[in-house]
Formats: sequence, C-alpha cells, structure tokens
Amino acid sequence: MVDSMSEQLRQDMTCEGLLECFHGLKELDKECFRMLVNAEQPMTVDELAEAVDRERSTAYRSVQRLLQTGFIKKDQINYDQGGYYHVYSPTDPSKIADDMQRLLNDWYAKMGQLIQEFETKYEQGEPTTASVEG
Repeated sequence: MVDSMSEQLRQDMTCEGLLECFHGLKELDKECFRMLVNAEQPMTVDELAEAVDRERSTAYRSVQRLLQTGFIKKDQINYDQGGYYHVYSPTDPSKIADDMQRLLNDWYAKMGQLIQEFETKYEQGEPTTASVEG
C-alpha cells in the first residue's frame, strides 16, 4: 500500500529511498546500480547477472529500467573481426541529481497548481442541492 505524502515525509529517507520514490526502482535495480557504481570497469549484462546472482533475463530487465531512468549508460564495444557487445556503467551522479531536481521542480509546480484549484473551488463554496432547489 502506498504511504501518504505526510507519512513519507515523517520517515527517514535514504539515498536509495530517493531512487525508489522518484523512479519506482525495485530492490534488484538498486542492487544492480550499486554493483555498477562499485565496479572498476563497465560490465556486460552477463557479468552483472553473475554479480547479483540472477538469471540473465532478469538482470537485463533491471538494466533496461536503469537505462530508462538515465541512471546508467550503454556503450558498444566492437570486436576486431566484426560483431559487438554492450557494456554498462553508471551515469555521472551530478547529472542524475540534476534530473531528479528537475523532476521535483516539475512535481512541485503541478502540486501548486492543484492546491490553487482546490482553494478556488472550495473558497467560493460549491452550491448544494438544497440551496439550488430552494
């Protein structure tokens, strides 16, 4: 069940809580992200799957969610004899923070608009059925 905003604000929030709150990332997504951050070099999906002890397809779905959120980037490595493979690495944390700040600002503006609409609607008082008929 989703906590109300006031409940969320009373809770101690961690950095990983931000990842979940802003982007709906799952525990495995956060684990994969941490693994990529701590890796000395970019990793393939196979390497990541082995590191988090999951099937390749499960790790791949997590990588796709992380790519969608912009938390990681994908690079193509070409073989000399032809063909290629992809490796993944974390995006610069300052870019991720900037994106989250932009998202928060957009959310804040939208909430301000909704609060204004609420105030306008209820300060004028909606006519009740009894007063309209009477």
